[in-house]
Amino acid sequence: MKNEQAYPSIAREGRLFLILSFVISLLVSILDFGISWLFWLITLFVLQFFRDPPRNVTQDSDAILSAADGKVISIEKTNDPYQNKKALKISVFMNVFNVHSNKSPCSGKVLSKHYFPGKFLNAALAKASIENERCAIVIETKNKAKVTCVQIAGLIARRILCYKNEGDHIASGERYGFIRFGSRVDHYIPVNAKVNVVLGQKVKNVETILAFLK
Repeated sequence: MKNEQAYPSIAREGRLFLILSFVISLLVSILDFGISWLFWLITLFVLQFFRDPPRNVTQDSDAILSAADGKVISIEKTNDPYQNKKALKISVFMNVFNVHSNKSPCSGKVLSKHYFPGKFLNAALAKASIENERCAIVIETKNKAKVTCVQIAGLIARRILCYKNEGDHIASGERYGFIRFGSRVDHYIPVNAKVNVVLGQKVKNVETILAFLK
C-alpha cells in the first residue's frame, strides 16, 4: 500500500537563496542584459536544487526506505558506531542534481541523536562516514528493530539540517532534514535484513525500498 506525502514544491530551506538569486538576476538584466543569462542559469540551478516533489510512501512496517535520492555506493556488513553493534550499511550518494530533502526510512521513536563536526571530504569516499561532518538519528520501530540514519556533508555541502530530536516520534517517509549542497546518507540496518537494491542503482527517497526487515 502506498500513501502520497506532499510538501511545498520548493523546500523552505531554499526560499531565501531563490529570492536572492532571482532579485540579483533581475537587477543584472536591467543593468547588462548581455551577461544576465549566467545569473538566470544560477537561479534555475537553485530552483532545481531545492525542489521537493511529492512522493509515494510504501506503507510496509518491514520495509526500510531510502532516506535520500541518489545512487547506492556501498552495501556492506560493518559496525554501527552509533549503536556499537554489527549492522548492514547501505550508503546513498547525492549529487547536486538530486533532491536533497531527507525523509525517514521507517516509522518509530528517535532513541538518540548524534552530531559531529568534521571535514568536508568527497562524500563518495568510504572514510567520509567517519571523518566528515555528520548527524545521525537512531530509530526504534514498533517491532523493536533499530535503524540508524546518518546525514553526511560532502565537498560542497556545508550545512546539515535535522529537525528531529531524541524522544520524538517519526513516521515512515516523514521529512526530517535537508543537506546543502551535495552529500550522502548512510543507513545502518539489522544484519539479517533482506537487501532489495544493488550497487550503482539509482534510488528515490521513500519510493525505493532498500531492504526488508526479517
